[in-house]
Formats: sequence, structure tokens, C-alpha cells
Amino acid sequence: MRKPASMWSLETLGRVRLSKYFYMREFLYSEIGNIHRIPNIPTDPDLAIRRGRAFCEELLDPLEETFGRVAVRSGYRSPELNAFGNENRLNCARNDYPLECHIWDFADVEVAGASIVIPWFADQYEQGRDWRDLAYWLYDHVLFAEIWFFPKLCAFNISWRPDPARRIDSYIAPKGTLLKAKSSPVEALDMRQARYLDFPKFCGLIRA
Repeated sequence: MRKPASMWSLETLGRVRLSKYFYMREFLYSEIGNIHRIPNIPTDPDLAIRRGRAFCEELLDPLEETFGRVAVRSGYRSPELNAFGNENRLNCARNDYPLECHIWDFADVEVAGASIVIPWFADQYEQGRDWRDLAYWLYDHVLFAEIWFFPKLCAFNISWRPDPARRIDSYIAPKGTLLKAKSSPVEALDMRQARYLDFPKFCGLIRA
């Protein structure tokens, strides 16, 4: 078993600022780790930080600028923690699953992601708003790799990769794939825009 980092080194890691709004510490919290006493510590902290910075700067900061508070539900997971969660059916994909985004420090898999909630939209979703309104807004404004929506709070996994495939899937009805990787939406731009006319003004800069 990997030797745990010292309290001081883990505290130092948690204080690393990844972007304007996010620090590493909020991505290290894990209910699975706490309950089952599995340290959630990166194998390669430098690599995790580097990918985490790209993820936060390119995806999460624009969301926070636009909607206000973005809540992190599940961020980084160590390979040991994620494997335990998968083996025990704790809503973790297997480590080698192509869309797994929580393990930020596999040398040959360039990805960083998290499960997040946007409270501004979650309140409306609880009143019956269509999750696809947010899905299409995300497609039209940020360069994500993959997004996967979940029924509780309209939480969604969102991931960064150097070559964003722009895939959208959902466990919320209508379930399945809304947008295949590197394909165009079924709905035209004017139809998509009509869905989110009441959204706050976008406060980020999409980079093609």
C-alpha cells in the first residue's frame, strides 16, 4: 500500500490554488475515503495539479463567473479509492473506463473532471425545468470533453481533455446520449438559444 503523505504535505497540497475560484482541497474531500479510511491523495501531485488547473481555469471558473457558486460533489479520486468504489458499487466507474474523469494523475490518460452542481440551475430543475436547457447552454459556451447528467440536483460530471470530444449523456429522462462525441446537436442554434434566454450573461471566453 502506498505510504500516506504527512499531515503537513497534505495540508500544503490542499492549499494549492488551481484557479481564480478553486483550491485543491475542495477536490480531495471524499465520503468514501472518510467512511472506509482510504486516503484520497494523488500518486503524482504535480501532474494532478497541472491537469486540475487546466480543468478549473477552462471550465469551472467560467461557470462560477456566470452562475455564482459551483458546488463540487466529487472531485479527484486516487486510483485506490476509485477502484474500491467501483468494486463495492459506490457509483464509481472502473479505473480503465474511457470516460472516467476523476483520476487526474494517470500518466497516459490526459483528463481531469469532477461531479458538480450549479445551485442556480438546480433550484429550477427541482421545479421541473428540463436538464437539456443547461446541457445545450454548456455546449454553446464551454469546451468540455464529456458531460454526464444525474437525477439528484441535476448534478453532472464535466471533464477537461486537451482534445475535447464534446459528448453529452444523461441518466435523467430522456436517458441516453444527447450528443455523440465530435458531432453536431440535433437542435439548431436558434432552438438551443431559446431554451436558455433567461440564463445569466456568459462571463467567460470560449476558445476555439
